[in-house]
Amino acid sequence: MLGNFQHNPDRVPQILKSTQDMTEYFRSAMRLASIRPDGLVSSLMKAEINGDRLTEEEVIANCIVTMVGGQETTTNLIGNGMLTLLRNPDQLAKLRGDLSLIPSAVEELLRYESPSQHTGRLAPEDIEMGGKQIKKRQAVMAVMAAANRDPERFRDPDKLDITRQDNRHVAFGWGAHFCFGAPLARIEGQIAFEEMLRFFPNWYLKPGPLVWRTNLGLRGLTSLPIVFSSVAPGDDVLSQRSKQQNQSLNMNGTSETKMRTEATA
Repeated sequence: MLGNFQHNPDRVPQILKSTQDMTEYFRSAMRLASIRPDGLVSSLMKAEINGDRLTEEEVIANCIVTMVGGQETTTNLIGNGMLTLLRNPDQLAKLRGDLSLIPSAVEELLRYESPSQHTGRLAPEDIEMGGKQIKKRQAVMAVMAAANRDPERFRDPDKLDITRQDNRHVAFGWGAHFCFGAPLARIEGQIAFEEMLRFFPNWYLKPGPLVWRTNLGLRGLTSLPIVFSSVAPGDDVLSQRSKQQNQSLNMNGTSETKMRTEATA
Protein backbone atom coordinates (compact mmCIF):
# COMPACT_ATOMS: atom_id res chain seq x y z
CA MET A 1 0.00 0.00 0.00
CA LEU A 2 2.59 2.55 1.10
CA GLY A 3 4.63 4.02 -1.75
CA ASN A 4 2.56 2.37 -4.45
CA PHE A 5 0.47 4.10 -7.11
CA GLN A 6 -0.82 0.92 -8.69
CA HIS A 7 -3.31 -0.99 -6.58
CA ASN A 8 -4.96 -4.21 -7.58
CA PRO A 9 -8.70 -3.72 -6.88
CA ASP A 10 -8.88 -7.32 -5.65
CA ARG A 11 -6.48 -6.44 -2.84
CA VAL A 12 -8.38 -3.41 -1.56
CA PRO A 13 -10.41 -5.35 1.07
CA GLN A 14 -7.21 -6.91 2.41
CA ILE A 15 -5.44 -3.54 2.44
CA LEU A 16 -8.30 -1.92 4.34
CA LYS A 17 -8.42 -4.75 6.87
CA SER A 18 -4.65 -4.61 7.40
CA THR A 19 -4.84 -0.85 7.90
CA GLN A 20 -7.69 -1.21 10.38
CA ASP A 21 -5.82 -3.94 12.27
CA MET A 22 -2.65 -1.86 12.49
CA THR A 23 -4.64 1.20 13.54
CA GLU A 24 -6.31 -0.70 16.34
CA TYR A 25 -3.01 -2.22 17.41
CA PHE A 26 -1.33 1.16 17.81
CA ARG A 27 -4.43 2.69 19.38
CA SER A 28 -4.20 -0.05 21.98
CA ALA A 29 -0.49 0.70 22.39
CA MET A 30 -1.36 4.33 23.07
CA ARG A 31 -3.69 3.25 25.89
CA LEU A 32 -0.84 1.20 27.38
CA ALA A 33 1.79 3.88 26.84
CA SER A 34 2.18 4.46 30.58
CA ILE A 35 3.77 1.01 30.85
CA ARG A 36 6.68 2.20 28.71
CA PRO A 37 6.88 5.96 29.23
CA ASP A 38 10.19 6.15 27.34
CA GLY A 39 8.99 4.19 24.29
CA LEU A 40 8.36 5.49 20.78
CA VAL A 41 4.57 5.63 21.13
CA SER A 42 4.81 7.58 24.40
CA SER A 43 7.40 9.92 22.90
CA LEU A 44 5.13 10.71 19.96
CA MET A 45 2.19 11.29 22.29
CA LYS A 46 4.21 13.69 24.46
CA ALA A 47 6.03 15.49 21.65
CA GLU A 48 5.23 19.20 21.60
CA ILE A 49 6.49 22.20 19.63
CA ASN A 50 5.22 25.64 20.60
CA GLY A 51 2.14 24.08 22.19
CA ASP A 52 1.33 22.01 19.10
CA ARG A 53 0.96 18.26 19.66
CA LEU A 54 0.15 15.29 17.45
CA THR A 55 -3.43 14.09 17.31
CA GLU A 56 -4.28 10.45 17.93
CA GLU A 57 -4.56 9.83 14.19
CA GLU A 58 -1.19 11.45 13.58
CA VAL A 59 0.49 9.35 16.28
CA ILE A 60 -0.96 6.17 14.80
CA ALA A 61 -0.03 7.18 11.24
CA ASN A 62 3.57 7.89 12.28
CA CYS A 63 3.78 4.55 14.09
CA ILE A 64 2.57 2.68 11.00
CA VAL A 65 4.99 4.48 8.70
CA THR A 66 7.85 3.87 11.14
CA MET A 67 7.04 0.17 11.38
CA VAL A 68 6.82 -0.29 7.61
CA GLY A 69 9.89 1.87 7.00
CA GLY A 70 11.96 -0.07 9.49
CA GLN A 71 10.95 -3.45 8.13
CA GLU A 72 10.58 -3.09 4.37
CA THR A 73 13.50 -0.83 3.57
CA THR A 74 16.19 -2.70 5.50
CA THR A 75 14.98 -6.03 4.15
CA ASN A 76 15.21 -4.64 0.63
CA LEU A 77 18.61 -3.08 1.30
CA ILE A 78 20.00 -6.50 2.19
CA GLY A 79 18.23 -8.39 -0.61
CA ASN A 80 18.91 -5.82 -3.33
CA GLY A 81 22.48 -5.47 -2.10
CA MET A 82 23.18 -9.18 -2.30
CA LEU A 83 21.79 -9.40 -5.81
CA THR A 84 23.77 -6.34 -6.88
CA LEU A 85 27.02 -7.81 -5.55
CA LEU A 86 26.32 -11.12 -7.29
CA ARG A 87 25.83 -9.21 -10.54
CA ASN A 88 29.15 -7.44 -9.93
CA PRO A 89 31.49 -10.29 -8.96
CA ASP A 90 34.58 -8.09 -9.03
CA GLN A 91 33.09 -5.89 -6.32
CA LEU A 92 31.94 -8.92 -4.32
CA ALA A 93 35.45 -10.35 -4.47
CA LYS A 94 36.93 -7.02 -3.38
CA LEU A 95 34.54 -6.82 -0.43
CA ARG A 96 35.15 -10.45 0.51
CA GLY A 97 38.88 -9.74 0.57
CA ASP A 98 38.60 -6.62 2.73
CA LEU A 99 35.70 -6.47 5.18
CA SER A 100 36.79 -3.00 6.28
CA LEU A 101 35.05 -1.81 3.11
CA ILE A 102 31.65 -2.85 4.50
CA PRO A 103 30.55 0.69 5.55
CA SER A 104 31.37 2.27 2.19
CA ALA A 105 29.87 -0.75 0.39
CA VAL A 106 26.56 -0.32 2.22
CA GLU A 107 26.48 3.37 1.25
CA GLU A 108 27.15 2.48 -2.38
CA LEU A 109 24.44 -0.19 -2.36
CA LEU A 110 22.01 2.36 -0.91
CA ARG A 111 22.87 4.72 -3.75
CA TYR A 112 23.05 2.18 -6.56
CA GLU A 113 19.86 0.22 -5.74
CA SER A 114 17.83 2.47 -3.46
CA PRO A 115 15.26 0.59 -1.34
CA SER A 116 13.04 3.70 -1.29
CA GLN A 117 12.58 4.92 -4.84
CA HIS A 118 10.55 8.08 -4.33
CA THR A 119 8.67 10.18 -1.81
CA GLY A 120 5.85 12.72 -1.98
CA ARG A 121 5.87 16.29 -0.75
CA LEU A 122 3.47 19.23 -0.73
CA ALA A 123 4.85 22.58 -1.87
CA PRO A 124 4.68 25.04 1.07
CA GLU A 125 4.31 27.97 -1.34
CA ASP A 126 4.33 28.84 -5.04
CA ILE A 127 7.71 28.08 -6.52
CA GLU A 128 9.39 27.61 -9.88
CA MET A 129 11.72 24.65 -10.24
CA GLY A 130 13.37 23.37 -13.38
CA GLY A 131 11.33 25.77 -15.47
CA LYS A 132 8.07 24.40 -14.05
CA GLN A 133 5.62 26.35 -11.91
CA ILE A 134 4.55 24.51 -8.77
CA LYS A 135 1.57 25.88 -6.88
CA LYS A 136 1.23 25.99 -3.11
CA ARG A 137 0.00 22.66 -1.68
CA GLN A 138 0.55 20.94 -5.00
CA ALA A 139 1.94 17.42 -4.69
CA VAL A 140 5.47 16.81 -5.95
CA MET A 141 7.14 13.44 -6.32
CA ALA A 142 10.85 13.41 -5.52
CA VAL A 143 12.50 10.38 -7.13
CA MET A 144 15.51 9.65 -4.95
CA ALA A 145 16.56 6.71 -7.11
CA ALA A 146 17.01 9.05 -10.09
CA ALA A 147 18.91 11.59 -8.00
CA ASN A 148 21.24 8.81 -6.86
CA ARG A 149 22.14 8.10 -10.51
CA ASP A 150 22.55 11.77 -11.47
CA PRO A 151 25.65 12.03 -13.72
CA GLU A 152 26.08 15.67 -12.70
CA ARG A 153 26.51 14.55 -9.10
CA PHE A 154 28.14 11.12 -9.31
CA ARG A 155 31.00 9.99 -11.50
CA ASP A 156 30.04 6.88 -13.49
CA PRO A 157 26.67 6.73 -11.70
CA ASP A 158 25.66 3.42 -13.31
CA LYS A 159 28.83 1.72 -12.11
CA LEU A 160 28.93 -0.03 -8.74
CA ASP A 161 32.00 1.10 -6.81
CA ILE A 162 32.13 -0.04 -3.18
CA THR A 163 35.11 2.26 -2.57
CA ARG A 164 33.30 5.38 -3.77
CA GLN A 165 34.36 8.30 -1.55
CA ASP A 166 32.16 11.27 -2.46
CA ASN A 167 28.88 9.45 -1.94
CA ARG A 168 26.33 11.90 -0.57
CA HIS A 169 23.29 10.00 -1.81
CA VAL A 170 19.69 10.73 -0.86
CA ALA A 171 18.51 7.16 -0.21
CA PHE A 172 17.34 8.32 3.23
CA GLY A 173 15.78 11.54 1.98
CA TRP A 174 16.96 15.03 2.83
CA GLY A 175 16.28 17.96 5.13
CA ALA A 176 13.49 17.91 7.70
CA HIS A 177 12.18 14.59 6.40
CA PHE A 178 15.52 12.75 6.56
CA CYS A 179 14.88 9.19 7.76
CA PHE A 180 15.38 9.14 11.52
CA GLY A 181 16.00 5.38 11.28
CA ALA A 182 19.01 5.83 8.99
CA PRO A 183 21.65 5.06 11.67
CA LEU A 184 19.87 1.82 12.59
CA ALA A 185 19.42 0.80 8.93
CA ARG A 186 23.12 1.40 8.28
CA ILE A 187 24.14 -0.71 11.29
CA GLU A 188 21.76 -3.52 10.31
CA GLY A 189 23.08 -3.56 6.76
CA GLN A 190 26.70 -3.53 7.87
CA ILE A 191 26.19 -6.35 10.37
CA ALA A 192 24.24 -8.48 7.87
CA PHE A 193 26.82 -8.23 5.09
CA GLU A 194 29.79 -8.67 7.39
CA GLU A 195 28.37 -11.76 9.09
CA MET A 196 27.33 -13.38 5.82
CA LEU A 197 30.71 -12.76 4.20
CA ARG A 198 32.63 -13.81 7.30
CA PHE A 199 30.89 -17.15 7.81
CA PHE A 200 29.63 -17.89 4.27
CA PRO A 201 31.96 -15.95 1.95
CA ASN A 202 30.80 -17.62 -1.25
CA TRP A 203 27.38 -16.89 -2.69
CA TYR A 204 25.72 -18.54 -5.66
CA LEU A 205 22.53 -17.35 -7.29
CA LYS A 206 20.23 -20.21 -8.16
CA PRO A 207 19.03 -20.24 -11.78
CA GLY A 208 15.53 -19.05 -12.47
CA PRO A 209 13.56 -15.82 -12.91
CA LEU A 210 13.69 -13.04 -10.36
CA VAL A 211 10.40 -11.38 -9.49
CA TRP A 212 10.33 -7.78 -8.31
CA ARG A 213 7.49 -6.54 -6.18
CA THR A 214 4.94 -4.35 -7.93
CA ASN A 215 5.34 -1.52 -5.43
CA LEU A 216 6.94 1.39 -7.30
CA GLY A 217 8.03 3.19 -4.14
CA LEU A 218 9.64 0.33 -2.21
CA ARG A 219 11.95 -1.61 -4.52
CA GLY A 220 12.53 -5.19 -3.52
CA LEU A 221 12.35 -8.80 -4.64
CA THR A 222 9.63 -11.24 -3.68
CA SER A 223 12.40 -13.77 -3.02
CA LEU A 224 16.11 -14.26 -3.65
CA PRO A 225 17.17 -17.92 -4.09
CA ILE A 226 20.80 -18.08 -3.00
CA VAL A 227 23.18 -20.82 -1.93
CA PHE A 228 25.72 -19.86 0.73
CA SER A 229 28.97 -21.78 1.10
CA SER A 230 31.99 -21.53 3.37
CA VAL A 231 34.04 -23.51 0.84
CA ALA A 232 36.48 -21.49 -1.24
CA PRO A 233 35.73 -21.21 -4.98
CA GLY A 234 37.74 -23.08 -7.63
CA ASP A 235 39.32 -26.49 -7.40
CA ASP A 236 38.80 -26.57 -3.65
CA VAL A 237 35.06 -26.56 -4.20
CA LEU A 238 35.26 -29.48 -6.63
CA SER A 239 37.54 -31.48 -4.40
CA GLN A 240 35.41 -30.75 -1.35
CA ARG A 241 32.25 -31.78 -3.16
CA SER A 242 33.92 -34.96 -4.42
CA LYS A 243 35.10 -35.78 -0.94
CA GLN A 244 31.70 -35.15 0.56
CA GLN A 245 30.02 -37.18 -2.20
CA ASN A 246 32.28 -40.11 -1.46
CA GLN A 247 31.52 -39.78 2.21
CA SER A 248 27.82 -39.73 1.40
CA LEU A 249 28.17 -42.82 -0.81
CA ASN A 250 30.05 -44.66 1.92
CA MET A 251 27.42 -43.75 4.49
CA ASN A 252 24.18 -44.51 2.67
CA GLY A 253 25.04 -46.14 -0.64
CA THR A 254 23.28 -43.44 -2.68
CA SER A 255 24.59 -40.95 -5.23
CA GLU A 256 23.11 -37.94 -3.43
CA THR A 257 25.68 -35.28 -2.58
CA LYS A 258 25.10 -33.84 0.85
CA MET A 259 26.68 -30.42 1.15
CA ARG A 260 27.11 -30.01 4.85
CA THR A 261 28.63 -26.57 4.44
CA GLU A 262 25.89 -25.17 2.22
CA ALA A 263 22.64 -23.61 3.30
CA THR A 264 19.90 -22.46 1.01
CA ALA A 265 18.23 -19.14 1.80
